[in-house]
Amino acid sequence: MMDDQELVDALDEVWSSIGDVGDGLSESEWKAPTEVPGWSVQDNLSHIVGMEARLLGRDEAHHDVPADLPHVRNEVGAGNEVAVDARRARSGAEVLAEFRDVTGERLAQLRAAGPDDFGAESWTPVGPGTVRDLLPFRIFDSWVHEQDMRRAVGREGHLDGPVAEAALERTIGAVPFVVGKKAAAPDGSTVVVELSGPLARSFGVGVEGGRARLLDDVPASPTTRIVTDSPTFERLGTGRVDPATALRDGRVTVEGDDALGQKVVTSLNFLF
Repeated sequence: MMDDQELVDALDEVWSSIGDVGDGLSESEWKAPTEVPGWSVQDNLSHIVGMEARLLGRDEAHHDVPADLPHVRNEVGAGNEVAVDARRARSGAEVLAEFRDVTGERLAQLRAAGPDDFGAESWTPVGPGTVRDLLPFRIFDSWVHEQDMRRAVGREGHLDGPVAEAALERTIGAVPFVVGKKAAAPDGSTVVVELSGPLARSFGVGVEGGRARLLDDVPASPTTRIVTDSPTFERLGTGRVDPATALRDGRVTVEGDDALGQKVVTSLNFLF
């Protein structure tokens, strides 16, 4: 668990890393497609700008999103598209400059905040909460979109360290829901996930009484074992890679109960 200013430090880290990625990108690289359907490298950055501008209370100019965008499938997607589409006519360098302005102001605001400010009521993606509850979501969202940008332009990096570890823990925390609800693993079953570097670790999930939970100890002989690397695991959890393709090309392997393991792998996406 991070304290309030450690959360701000993590935001500073990920936003600085994103700025480093943006420096020196050509306009064609800014417009390159990413694994987020319909979004370019620039669009991913525009999304972060729009979110943080809203949290600062900046009035976003009204913008009508085209009605025929095939990647916009629901109200959440339509809401996210406003800030993105409104900036599509700009250059990547212009959006990067706005990103630095908005995140700089946001960091200054948070650096000056006290306990009461962090405890203030706030919107979060999972419902009402506090500013303190919201910041881990902003760290995770920013890091995920940073990785979208990096993969699209071939600038791999920032795959370890405090922010990447926090993102991984958030993804791991969703696995019991995947195992118990989405994959409907039967009572008594156990699932172990083994991750190789950059963030190597193993963890287990057990199902008892219809409920799945993370286990304190990793079972030596689980019902099924899923083996992959931490970047692929994150991409599966955030819907950035096709599970069937990852299983077919060997980026993900399943041992033990193959049917259950494949069902878990194909259900790992908890964002979409």
